[in-house]
Amino acid sequence: MSRTVFCKKLQKDAEGIGFKPFPGELGERIYDNISQEAWQMWLEHQTMLINEKRLSLVDQDTQKYLAEQMEKFLFGGDYDEAEGYVPEDKK
Repeated sequence: MSRTVFCKKLQKDAEGIGFKPFPGELGERIYDNISQEAWQMWLEHQTMLINEKRLSLVDQDTQKYLAEQMEKFLFGGDYDEAEGYVPEDKK
């Protein structure tokens, strides 16, 4: 059974995430306030950042950077974009 949340990213009621996607307080905030649709948007954005900036997920600085970017992306803030990145559907 799905649950509904008021998504802070999309500013609308939408289907919530079915699990706590991140540990700690931030994971709880995401679970309570972010929709599945917005979470999927973040996953796509995160993949783009990892690929375009050639980030290593084993590096602790990268993990901290991605957590900061995730919070900014989902809850409002000036998050990073990859310079010169053009999505597949825009080429």
